[in-house]
Amino acid sequence: MSKFTQKTVFSIFILFSTFGKIAAQNNDTIQIQETKQDSIVELNTETNHLNYKRLIIPTALIGYGVASLSVKGIKQLNFSTRDEINEHKPDHIRLDNYTQFAPAALVYGLNAFGVEGKHNFRDRSIIYGTSMLITSAFVVPLKHMVKEERPDQSNNLSFPSGHTAIAFASAQFMFREYKDTNFWLGISGYSLAVFTGVYRMLNDKHWVGDVVGGAGFGILSTELAYWLYPKINHLIGGKNQNSATMVMPFYQNKSVGIGFVKTF
Repeated sequence: MSKFTQKTVFSIFILFSTFGKIAAQNNDTIQIQETKQDSIVELNTETNHLNYKRLIIPTALIGYGVASLSVKGIKQLNFSTRDEINEHKPDHIRLDNYTQFAPAALVYGLNAFGVEGKHNFRDRSIIYGTSMLITSAFVVPLKHMVKEERPDQSNNLSFPSGHTAIAFASAQFMFREYKDTNFWLGISGYSLAVFTGVYRMLNDKHWVGDVVGGAGFGILSTELAYWLYPKINHLIGGKNQNSATMVMPFYQNKSVGIGFVKTF
C-alpha cells in the first residue's frame, strides 16, 4: 500500500475516532428522573433529550457524502483514490461482510463474560434492533433514489455504503454501552468500523464519499435509537416490564430477513 493510501486510511481513522472523544465529554442523552412523592399526588416524569452536539459529526459526515455526488473537487477525490488503490491491485477479501457486525457482537460477548455495559440483554437488544431498523430505513431507499454506479460497475446502488453504515451503527452502540465504565474499550469498535469502510473501497465496491456518508448514517441511526428507546420500551413493555418480544427486519446483500428476540 503506497504512502498516499496509508495517509488516506490514517486520516479516515483519525476523523472517525475523534467522534468518540468528543461524545465522551457529553452526558448521556437519555435521562430518567426519580419518582417524586408527596402527601397528595405521586408523579413519575421521564425526560428524554436528543443532544444536538451528538449530531454534529454524523451530520458533517453525511454532508460530505452528499457533496461527493456532485461537487467537482470532492467527486474527483473519489476517482483519484480509486485509481491509487487499483494501481496496487489489493486482494479482494470479504471480511467486511463480518466485521460490520463485530462491535455489536463484542458487546454481547463481553456481557456474557461479565464485562457489563450500560443496559441488560433485553434493553440493549431493543436499542440495537432499533438502530439496525433505522439504518436500513436510511440506506435502502437512498440507494434506489440516488442510483450511483459502483466503482466496479456491478450495479447502481453505491451510495451510501450499507456495510459501513451498519459497522458504524454497531461501533456507536458499543461506545454508548461502555463509554462511562471503560472509555478505551468503548472506542475500540471504531477500529473495526474503519476497517470495514476501508475494505469496501479496497474491494472496489464503494467510493470514498459512499463510505464517509455511510458512517454518518450509521452513527446517526444509533443516536436516534438511544433517543427513541424510552418510548419504545414504554410501548412494548406494558404492565410486565420483564417480558418483551421484538422483531428486527434487516436488509443485507440483496437479502431481506427478520430477527426475533423474546425475553422473559
